[in-house]
Amino acid sequence: MPTRLPESEYDDRLAAIRERIDAADADAGLWFGATSIEYLTGFAHIQTERPVALAVTADRAEITVPRLEVERAEPNPRLDAVHHYIDYPVGKPLETVSEMLAGMGVTSVLADADGAPGTMGYEGPALSEFVDVETQRWVPRMRWEKSDAEVALVRESARWANLGHRYLADYTEPGAHPATVSQRATMDASRAMLDALGDEYVPRTRGSGPVAAGYISGEQTALPHGHTANRRIEEGDVLITGATANVDGYFAELERTMFVGEPTDEQAHYFELMLEAQTIAIEALAPGVPIEHVDEAVWNYFEEQGVTDLAQHHVGHNIGMDGHEPPYIDRGWTDHCRSEHTSYDEDDAALKPGEIYTIEPGLYTDDAGYRHSDTVAITEDGIDQLTYFPRDLDGNVIDW
Repeated sequence: MPTRLPESEYDDRLAAIRERIDAADADAGLWFGATSIEYLTGFAHIQTERPVALAVTADRAEITVPRLEVERAEPNPRLDAVHHYIDYPVGKPLETVSEMLAGMGVTSVLADADGAPGTMGYEGPALSEFVDVETQRWVPRMRWEKSDAEVALVRESARWANLGHRYLADYTEPGAHPATVSQRATMDASRAMLDALGDEYVPRTRGSGPVAAGYISGEQTALPHGHTANRRIEEGDVLITGATANVDGYFAELERTMFVGEPTDEQAHYFELMLEAQTIAIEALAPGVPIEHVDEAVWNYFEEQGVTDLAQHHVGHNIGMDGHEPPYIDRGWTDHCRSEHTSYDEDDAALKPGEIYTIEPGLYTDDAGYRHSDTVAITEDGIDQLTYFPRDLDGNVIDW
């Protein structure tokens, strides 16, 4: 299976950006966002108080980085020049960006922001103090529809997420601590992935492996974003799991509701309601379908079952380089696209081939939560479900 993005993908992305720059009659495009810079060039960095800025013109791509990123940026074949400042605040990031633009003959830019984001305490001048600036949201919108190569990376992520999830199930028993089980499953799946891929693995982490697998248990599952409680697993516990893997910067999402031993009638009841809601959502997916209709179909089912008071979030979201990406499968999505506060339009309100979604409707009682999440790609003629761990009740009961 593919484990790295082909070089041609970056060429195509930069070509598309240059077409937009030309159509806008602008000198250059400029990006401060780390994910956008990685998407366009493959240069991956951690966004900190040290700003990084990428400038693209009709024939050049140059970047400003802090000194500590120079050796990582210079080998990148898509960067024609690397400029740097010593560090922040002794160095002056925006002044260095301004000098880079001046050297490129740029006096006006279409930028993703009027200055670097205030990450980790960064405070600096606006870019418009140095050049004329208009803002654009090109790259986040380009990322909605994935290429075949991107879908393949998410599929590979799903494969290793599945292994991590299998380890979670295998290592769980009464008396075990959720943190210990999660760490062991993460470590073993990461080691298996690294050993299997060898030189094909693209380094993307520091001090940890590429697979992440874990769960929350008991009453914490009643909170959609519950935490790992300091309590050991008990027979009768509900678990909500999560597993993913970083494959050249792309992620799938796999979540399951599991039971430690045979579930009670009440637990089985809510599980089956959740499972049917997820099935309804998956079956509603198809190219051209209004995105909000998927959420509406689940909401209508919850209304029929009298459990809308137990639903706390929409059905899902796009996924790829970030854990959450638009579009969002939400009943308000069409109105959101029409809003004057967004850069979207009516065409953005429907599902499109290449989009990849998590499908994760949930129900949350006072005692426990019930949520599966599967990663599903929209194709030209239907869907392609990328995650494949068992969804049924029998496949999610842990025996020991």
